[in-house]
This record gives sequence, structure tokens and C-alpha cells, in this order.
Amino acid sequence: MPPVPFALDLAFVLTTALTLGLLLWAGARSRLLLLILLLWLPGQALLAGRGFYTVTNTLPPRFALVVGPPLLLLAGVLATARGRRFLDALRPDRLTLLHVVRVPVELVLFGLYHYQAVPRLMTFEGRNWDILVGLTAPLVYYAAYRRRALGRAGLLFWHAAGLVLLGNIVRLGLLSAPGPFQQFAFEQPNVALARFPYVWLPAFVVPVVLLAHLAALRQLLKPAGAGNVVQR
Repeated sequence: MPPVPFALDLAFVLTTALTLGLLLWAGARSRLLLLILLLWLPGQALLAGRGFYTVTNTLPPRFALVVGPPLLLLAGVLATARGRRFLDALRPDRLTLLHVVRVPVELVLFGLYHYQAVPRLMTFEGRNWDILVGLTAPLVYYAAYRRRALGRAGLLFWHAAGLVLLGNIVRLGLLSAPGPFQQFAFEQPNVALARFPYVWLPAFVVPVVLLAHLAALRQLLKPAGAGNVVQR
């Protein structure tokens, strides 16, 4: 990967810490989850730091070890009664504010683009408009949970739009990374996410953002709990 300033590395480490802090603030204080994260985050940092994910000519791709386990864990949460209770215990108002982390994430990606570590299409100057969710999160929080001027339909639309934008940047990131499935950005591929600390974006930050959307949507779509969504 081209040299990147330490300040940019530090900014992303702090963004990851902010994501964890907001997740805990929303009520995710499971001892099992904390144990998993204490093993997962350093483990991914170690593998990325040793260049494990820079080897891109294997099948299945090594990067599957970054994105696969969080998706399997989230599927397990959704599929089990204990997991669903965990989702239902999260505070929807704070889950909404959690999405502010998407602003520093996008600023870091923009910085990485200028150091030729990700392609332009992964930034808000290209095809990635995910920053809009982060910028509107405080407004949605205020309108829905303070003023109560935004109802269930508005929240459903915002979270659904957030999922679409999240899916868009995930697709761009995966298809612009070096490997057998690359389709974009051959002149300046996505090489940063295979390195520390940026591996934490697909390994932790993106799954947390996805969880925040899914947990909020689950609560919004539950008839008995619909009133809880805007009461705080």
C-alpha cells in the first residue's frame, strides 16, 4: 500500500473506538459480545499487520475471513431467541445516532483516495453517498425522538435508504479490491482495507452499522413494540 500519514491511521483507530463506544451506549453490553470483540479486533489487526490479506490469488479469497464471521454472527443473532432479545433491548434512538460514525469513515476514505489507497468511486466524489446517512442521523434523531415530528414511516424510509447506501459501498469496496472478483478501479484498486487499521472497517464498523439498521427496523416492524421506537 502507498504510504499513508499516521494522522489518517489514528483517525480511523479513533473512528473504530467511537463505533464501539456508541454500540455500548446503545445497550450492547453483552459479556459474550465483548469477549468476541476482544479476540476479533486484535486478531484481525494482527493478520492485516502481517500482510495476510494482501495475498489475493487464493480461492476462496482470504478476505472472506474478514467479512464472513461477522455476517455469520449477525445471522445467528437474528435466528436465535437470545439474539433477538439482544436486538430488542438496544435503544433505537441511540442506534440512530450511531450512524454519525459514517461521517469520519467517509472522510478517512477520501483521505485514502488522495494517497492512492482506495479508488475515487469509493468516496463521496465518486459513487459513494453513504456520508448522507451520517450527516442526517442527528437530524433524524432530533426529529423522531426529541420533537416527535418524524413518525414510524419516516424512520422506516431512512433506515431502508441507509441499508441501500451501505450495500452500495460494500459492493464497490469488494469489487474494486485486487483479486479474482475485481471489476472496478484497476488503475487504483482498493488496497487499504487489507491493511491495519483499515481492515477494521469491513471487520467491525460496517457490521455494526448493519446491525444498527437491522435492530431498528426489527423494532419498527414489531406491532407490539412500535410505540417504543419514538418514546425516548
